[in-house]
Amino acid sequence: MNPSTAQARVLVDELVRNTVSHVVLCPGSRNAPLSIALYDAAASGRLQLHVRIDERGAAFLALGIAARTGRPAAVVCTSGTAAANFHPAVLEADRAGVPLIVLTADRPPELRSAGASQVINQYELYGDAVRYFDELAVAERRAGQNSYWRSQICRAWNAAYGEWRCGPVHLNIPFREPLVPDLNDDGEWYESLEGRSGGERWTELPDFGALPSFVVPSARHGLVIACDTGAQAASEWAEQHGWPVVSETGGLGLTGATAMSSGAWLLGVEEFISRHRPEQVLCLGRPTVFRQVQQVLSDPEVEVLLVRPDSDWPAPAHNVRQVGQWFAEPTKPADPEWLASWQRADAAASQAVATALAAEPWPTGVRVAAELVDALPEGALLVVGSSNPTRDVALAGRLRPDVLVHRNRGVAGIDGTVSTAIGAATVHRAPSYALLGDLTFLHDASGLLTGPTEQRPDLTIVVLNDDGGGIFSLLEQGAPEHSASFERVFGTPHGADLGALCAGYRVPHVVAETIEDFRAALKPVPGLRVVEVRADRGQHRALHARLRAAVAEAVGTA
Repeated sequence: MNPSTAQARVLVDELVRNTVSHVVLCPGSRNAPLSIALYDAAASGRLQLHVRIDERGAAFLALGIAARTGRPAAVVCTSGTAAANFHPAVLEADRAGVPLIVLTADRPPELRSAGASQVINQYELYGDAVRYFDELAVAERRAGQNSYWRSQICRAWNAAYGEWRCGPVHLNIPFREPLVPDLNDDGEWYESLEGRSGGERWTELPDFGALPSFVVPSARHGLVIACDTGAQAASEWAEQHGWPVVSETGGLGLTGATAMSSGAWLLGVEEFISRHRPEQVLCLGRPTVFRQVQQVLSDPEVEVLLVRPDSDWPAPAHNVRQVGQWFAEPTKPADPEWLASWQRADAAASQAVATALAAEPWPTGVRVAAELVDALPEGALLVVGSSNPTRDVALAGRLRPDVLVHRNRGVAGIDGTVSTAIGAATVHRAPSYALLGDLTFLHDASGLLTGPTEQRPDLTIVVLNDDGGGIFSLLEQGAPEHSASFERVFGTPHGADLGALCAGYRVPHVVAETIEDFRAALKPVPGLRVVEVRADRGQHRALHARLRAAVAEAVGTA
């Protein structure tokens, strides 16, 4: 057996022993030893292999799988720019805390700085975005290699999942030729290449380390803000202790009588917040969408308690009082009238939004989001794209505690979202949906490319196509005084034919022209498909102004 084959077989075996059950592979020459070893492991039923030709999409596919399962997934590529194309997903996994094991093949040292093809400097390629980096020594014909290879896989798994906080790790693996098994490969090596008995990992590690630390709320007038993590747990705590709870995903995942489906609207009504300024905010995760959330967190009169934050604390005013991994019992009982006042305002705001949306012509982004959320089957997964979709879902004001949500909000980019959705849907056991803008969809259109032998999940991708960057019409650059430059450098119309694009990928596509068409298109069907809704982004700014006014009037009356 040649050294590259021996090393690859051992690495793959130890990945399986470390509970890695999904690996995404990109074709290449230098990673051939791993490709063949992974194929053999998949053929024997030891892991599930996903093959993609686009490295950027492949990494986001693995990220979606890992985010949905909560377990490390691996992604493998050849050397050169292939490895560089993993970088956006690595950054997202870092900031979002997703356990991703990145295996990049490389040329051996003697081929670097020697004019060899497909060579870049892959040493610490992803910088401080990874929890752990190691470049394995080139495999050699000598004893002592088996334990070294297996130990490094355990180190990587521990750093990705069990040591501190979930995140990406990177192993760079230089392979010398031959890169494929010898024709007369008899499996002989200088030592046993077996792992521990009973299928155990080489080094036993705990899933997580120390017992969690706690924050201790101590206010009668408190507010819970749930971001990307812990919506159900936050809801249960809030209901038990009488605190209103709002979420950056609106009512998705929230439960109980204290859940505010219109939280994103209420926090933006200045008159309401001036009368309902919380003494303490219990914030789970890292808010990234709404400026009104940041304003509450930066209020000098509000104490901020952070639960399960990432390395970047959400502290716009640098006034965080406590940081912990979970929440403890409060030291004071909540004021029941405080909660009742929030509940009255939430009911009024929800009704105002529903009434205002019903009076608007079809389609608008918020109405599309509301209809989609209403139509989701119980237990469905909803992957929400950045920019307008993540805002529209929250502003739709629908409570759906039975729906799971995923958003790439680590660095909040639009790249890789189609692939992320397909990855998450692949491991979800119920129908899955995604709501994306047209630029997000086009940016990762190659994620639709799924070979005939690869698994296609039951995923409906809803694309709100407003022919460009609709989000910018809601920001400062969308104001009338910037109209001369807006369309060229912010609106960026593309005129793309999404139906023709989907046809090229052999993915079913339908345009929902009426609300009845849209509702019919959302009924669960097997396989991957795209539902396109065409909208006029020129109406976004005025629509949101009308909705804000309606909410402010209703809340003021309530």
